[in-house]
Amino acid sequence: MDFGFSLPTRGPLANARDIATLVKRGEALGYEYLTVSDHIVIPKSVAPEYPYAKDGRLVAPDNWMEQLSVLAWIAALSEKARLLTSVMVVPHRNPVHTAKILSTIDVLSGGRVVLGCGAGWMREEFEALQTPPFDERGKVTDEYLSIFKELWINSQPRFEGRYARFRDIAFEPKPVQKPHIPIWIGGESGAALSRVVKLGDAWYPIGANPKFPLATAEFYAARARKLDAMAEAGGRDPATIDRAYVANWPETGGPFALEDGGRFLCTGTAEQRAEDIQRLAGLGVRHMFFNFLSPTIEETLERTERFAAEVRPLVTA
Repeated sequence: MDFGFSLPTRGPLANARDIATLVKRGEALGYEYLTVSDHIVIPKSVAPEYPYAKDGRLVAPDNWMEQLSVLAWIAALSEKARLLTSVMVVPHRNPVHTAKILSTIDVLSGGRVVLGCGAGWMREEFEALQTPPFDERGKVTDEYLSIFKELWINSQPRFEGRYARFRDIAFEPKPVQKPHIPIWIGGESGAALSRVVKLGDAWYPIGANPKFPLATAEFYAARARKLDAMAEAGGRDPATIDRAYVANWPETGGPFALEDGGRFLCTGTAEQRAEDIQRLAGLGVRHMFFNFLSPTIEETLERTERFAAEVRPLVTA
């Protein structure tokens, strides 16, 4: 099992010193992944549609660093950890330009980029960025991911799509990783699972979506069975789909209670959390991610170090 944690791109820790501190300490503690979230602008008025809160409301500061800029920064700061976009809202950026940025970072980092991606949810941000229509974001995401692969793999790339087209261009450098940068599909909905089957190397869900809750091993297993069935129906071997899991509830050391009185996955004692990780490993999960962020760098470091010292040694998978 590999482990990773979120780096701050917003709030009081979103500064060069604290990001660098967390990168260096995370690598020293043996974390295999460092993750960076994505928003470019946050409109002042946003409809309550945030998928990971029961009331649909996103509580966000005005300052939010740009994801790929931060990814390049941590590539320079780090040596071994893989660099994961968690997740990139694919329709927000021109696909050819984005493919070039990601390929460049992959080359400069020695092949450590992983593209975690999704279709997005905030209509107002799409409108502010003048992207293709928000209501077509699923189709846009699928087309842009196909463009990434075309540019990363083929020596003479060409594409004729609904939202982008090109031919007779040179695209170098290609990513270090072959055949291309790994594509992890975020999301828990049926549309996200379909995208995994068609275009993804891994399924990368978050546990706290109220519409598709994955906060227990049983919930996760049921959704994973649906993914397997969709893969088989689509002619793909489910074993070719890697699996990751994000426990994105804050790291407090105590359990989060479900409505039935049960416990959220990966909360509670060190022993309970390690047992949960083992159960997920038995369901095929090979990569796990946590939210250690707090208002202070000292508390964030303490949470990061406590997991490495108390939980990870108990995990044998």
